[in-house]
Amino acid sequence: MRFDYGYDEEQRLGKPYDLKLLRRILPYARPHRTRLLLSVLLVITITLLELSVPYITKEIIDRHIVPKARIAGDPQGTDSDGRQRLWVDLSDPVAAAVVARNGQRFEIRGTRAGIDMDALGRLETSDLEKLRHTDLSGIARITAIFMAVVVAIFACTFVQNLIMEIAGNRIMHDLRVNLYRHIQAMPLSFFTSNPVARLVTRVTNDIANMHDLFTNFISMVFKDIFLLVGIAVVLLAMDWRLALLTFLVLPLVALAAFGFSKRVRDVFRELRTKVAEINTRFSETISGIKVIQTFGHEEDNAGAFARLNHDNYLAGMRQINIFAVFMPVIEMLGVTAIAIVVHVGGSHVIGQTMSIGILAAFLAYMRMFFRPIRDLAEKYNILQNAMASAERIFLLMDRPTAVTPGNERQTIDGPLKTIRFEDVSLAYNPGEMVLKSINLSIEAGQTVAIVGATGSGKTSLVNLLVRFYDPTHGRVCFNGIDCNRIAPAELRKRIALVMQDPFLFTGSLRDNLFFAAKAISAGRQAEILEASRCSQLVSRFPDGLDTPITEGGASLSSGERQLISVARAFSTDPEAIILDEATSYVDSQTEMVLQEAIGNLMHGRTCVVVAHRLTTARTADQIVVLNNGSIMEIGNHETLIAKKGYYYRLYQLHG
Repeated sequence: MRFDYGYDEEQRLGKPYDLKLLRRILPYARPHRTRLLLSVLLVITITLLELSVPYITKEIIDRHIVPKARIAGDPQGTDSDGRQRLWVDLSDPVAAAVVARNGQRFEIRGTRAGIDMDALGRLETSDLEKLRHTDLSGIARITAIFMAVVVAIFACTFVQNLIMEIAGNRIMHDLRVNLYRHIQAMPLSFFTSNPVARLVTRVTNDIANMHDLFTNFISMVFKDIFLLVGIAVVLLAMDWRLALLTFLVLPLVALAAFGFSKRVRDVFRELRTKVAEINTRFSETISGIKVIQTFGHEEDNAGAFARLNHDNYLAGMRQINIFAVFMPVIEMLGVTAIAIVVHVGGSHVIGQTMSIGILAAFLAYMRMFFRPIRDLAEKYNILQNAMASAERIFLLMDRPTAVTPGNERQTIDGPLKTIRFEDVSLAYNPGEMVLKSINLSIEAGQTVAIVGATGSGKTSLVNLLVRFYDPTHGRVCFNGIDCNRIAPAELRKRIALVMQDPFLFTGSLRDNLFFAAKAISAGRQAEILEASRCSQLVSRFPDGLDTPITEGGASLSSGERQLISVARAFSTDPEAIILDEATSYVDSQTEMVLQEAIGNLMHGRTCVVVAHRLTTARTADQIVVLNNGSIMEIGNHETLIAKKGYYYRLYQLHG
């Protein structure tokens, strides 16, 4: 098991925003630009509606609840003598009747009647309601407008969220499919050097983080920007002096936000790395549970996991501590701004240079102003997550796929006649050749056995035949055509690989047996089952071909899995067969059945057999003996035995 996780990618943390990455994301968003534009328009609408709520409250207070709270000199409120009165229009019959009943309390001036605020409070409740029935009607009217605005905010928010979710999910669908296709096309060496948990994280967690960028961050940022600008404009319009005074706290807010972002980045990087290590450890534990239990390594393994988990806990606590400081600081600055409004605005109200409605609106706007700032931590996390995930996703998508792109436009005309290795060398890592100057010719219908010690390059050689890798030097030619000019799919239609330990997928037995066939008739299925000797395997299950198979085929023996691999090869009706140690690790009875199936498969086809046991190679037309990546000898069994060379010594060792 690995203890050096080597998570360089996880420790990479670029800018919290990166224009290059954003430009790479744009092609995925472009097909959905209509939805995104509509979402932005809805965000603007929602912002305008939210901005109107405190202003509506101001209008209710100033126009109808406290009509006396007006600027000095207003003839409808404070008179020139400094006395505050409520003036009513005598043309209103309801108001005129109240004035007639309480004439001694009113001062009549033409078509208007005024009453002092003190006297107003001494009127009967019924008279007061009649006197202010216009205000009550106004309150009801504006309240209806207020409720309509609230309903409109709800409706627009619902539609905007729905649109963004649809767009975000479709964008992530396209990105996930492209990433999945790219991973499938990666070389085998990529999968041996990358933990499964890391790749699963790319397709799941990293894509989910990108989804949050579209559905949460973008819409929230647009809304918050519009909201902040809108509030600033409204505050300046209502009272620019008081607005500028409250804006004095903004430099402190910016300083706190900068300090927060700088400190949280390092902790965020560490936390993400620890989570990745935990995922890898857990994945390895599940995959290697037999080894762990066999060697009694449970306690040591649990201890290592506990240490990783504790490190993750400490990183999480450091992040929480930073948030625990940042949030109260922003809250304190917000309260400070509100205190400034209460103190200065209250003084203006007492001095009759500001209405109570404006003061109430100011307080509401200040609370709204600091709401998006308080959300900064959440937005920063979303952006940081998304940019880090985007960087890792595109780093993966920028890696070259299994084969070097070439002029893959040629097809093999007619049957496959010859396969030639012309001075072929292969290196998985620069300077480390696993195959050296291989020259080999395979004719149609021949059976060629590849033998050699473990690590001699047998599997590497056959991997070149199906373009799992391209040669580092030299050429592999099919009917004289360089394989680099033939699409891998074209080769894999003609060449089938029977692996020693085939992977079975979750699904039915039918799905796994005929995995390579797009559509196959029932008659053809029966022929394949008989030829591959899988009929008995199918018959022992009550559900037959519909028997469910779990991932990896754990319910089947090694021999049964190899029989399924033979059936898969039959289903494509290939011209050439590669048998990669297909008879290893099975009992003698199963091996006899397997040999029959393989014999049927090899009949009339070009065959390349990789064998550890030399008994498999005895009947081959040509035996290729490899040692340290080079061909030591070529010939049939009798010729090589007569030479008493390297093959002879191997044969003697195998008894």
